[in-house]
Amino acid sequence: MVVSHRGIAATSHPFASQAGAQVLARGGSAVDAAIAANAVLGVVEPMSCGIGGDLFVLYWEAKSGKLWGLNGSGPAPGALSPGFLNSQGFTTMPISGIHAVTVPGAVDGWSKMHSRFGRLPWADLFLPAITHATEGYPVTETIAEHWNSSPSVAKLEATPEAARVFLPSGCPPREGQIMRNPDLARACQLIAREGPAAFYKGEIAQAMLRTSQRFGGTMTAADLAAFSAEFVEPIGTDYHGWRVWELPPNGQGMAALMMLNIMETQPASAIGPFATAEWHKRIEAMKLAYADLHRFNADPKMSRVPVAELLSKEYGRSRAALINPCAANGSVGPGTPPGCDTVYLTIVDREGNIASWIQSIYQNFGSGITVDGMGFNLQNRGGGFTLDPAHPNVLAGGKRPFHTIIPGFMERDGLRMGFGIMGGPNQPQAHAQFVSNFVDYGMNVQQAMESPRFTKSAPAGFDLSIESRVPVTTLQELSALGHEIAIRKAYTQEMGRGQAILHDSNTGVNFAASDPRADGAAIPEPV
Repeated sequence: MVVSHRGIAATSHPFASQAGAQVLARGGSAVDAAIAANAVLGVVEPMSCGIGGDLFVLYWEAKSGKLWGLNGSGPAPGALSPGFLNSQGFTTMPISGIHAVTVPGAVDGWSKMHSRFGRLPWADLFLPAITHATEGYPVTETIAEHWNSSPSVAKLEATPEAARVFLPSGCPPREGQIMRNPDLARACQLIAREGPAAFYKGEIAQAMLRTSQRFGGTMTAADLAAFSAEFVEPIGTDYHGWRVWELPPNGQGMAALMMLNIMETQPASAIGPFATAEWHKRIEAMKLAYADLHRFNADPKMSRVPVAELLSKEYGRSRAALINPCAANGSVGPGTPPGCDTVYLTIVDREGNIASWIQSIYQNFGSGITVDGMGFNLQNRGGGFTLDPAHPNVLAGGKRPFHTIIPGFMERDGLRMGFGIMGGPNQPQAHAQFVSNFVDYGMNVQQAMESPRFTKSAPAGFDLSIESRVPVTTLQELSALGHEIAIRKAYTQEMGRGQAILHDSNTGVNFAASDPRADGAAIPEPV
């Protein structure tokens, strides 16, 4: 762990953590530092995040003792509908291209958080990002791996502007190669100087609309100008004496809480975290929780999502009763509740304010559409919709899609922790595994973060992936129960990349973790 009585910034890239730590040293709040770090991540991890994406935040305000939630996810353009897509030849929701683009919410989310919790001038927060984009930065090994993957290269080669910006000399940058993005530097300068108006009404907005129109998109100036990130009430559950918090739908945070409710019905294994029974319990709990998630999750502004019913302890016990301790279940269905690539960072400042902050353009390089002259890609969050008219998550203009990115927070007796682990559908199951490692088995935050994990993309089927550090005996016994295991590398990005900071308000000491599955670091505020 990184242990400090001053602030700490933990992100998936050292330059972003450094930017956050420097802001803290200048007297900035955790929110100031998070914005600076996030802006840098948009430069150095362009396939994962940036101003063309969305944002979700849990923020602990030490002075008031209040946990705030922010939903900075944007809706589909008003004119985008199943009928329109059908007329364009689509029978399923596109996962890339202009019709997968929703209104980017990150910049307004930053602004809302800064207006309420910021201390330093808005413009100052973008200087590190502007410098890295202008002067260049060496590409790290994990980022090079993503950039050089076949899906990423194919997506970037599909449009001239994406290829020009992100495939210098016709190919993706190698590990250690210096990468510059002067167009993105200019976009950040506009946001720094003019605020979110530059993005939603000004020069950047105009560039987004021209780009959208060139590809036949439906987004309008009214779609951009009308967007506003909103503060929301977090949702939570109790797990073995800890209160664990997530954000409400349209994100998938409730799945982590449902998993914990199911897991809590059985005691932690006396043998330890590598016991077969413990892994089987977690895997089966994931299937049950995700079956409900995929059935009920939607934009609560436009569909009823029975969050309270799904998170009730009684419902958790009823779902846990379906777990067969002697066999895996490959055909899990949703229940009937009574009464539905990303970057993560966390920062604590010297007052004990904690930002649990996640931001994404979704899959690698998002929609694949690079905004003309601005150096960033638009997200493909529209791919989270369905075209099934009977499903609560069906596409509609002005509606927010199912979202995968979720920040986490937990607290007990003056101990408070911001944590998160990115990775699409991996996130709730990774949250639940991390919480159990920390709470049930007494691991410190770094041990709990780097401990071996499993992941599974959907509730149906027996397939799952597990890191090779799990003992062979446990893997064999899980196979005997019917689990079909793909053994991965000892540390693989398939399990997500996380960060965590634990603040002890009784002593003022902070304990930080950064996942070895990424290139990141937890960097304390310098003296």
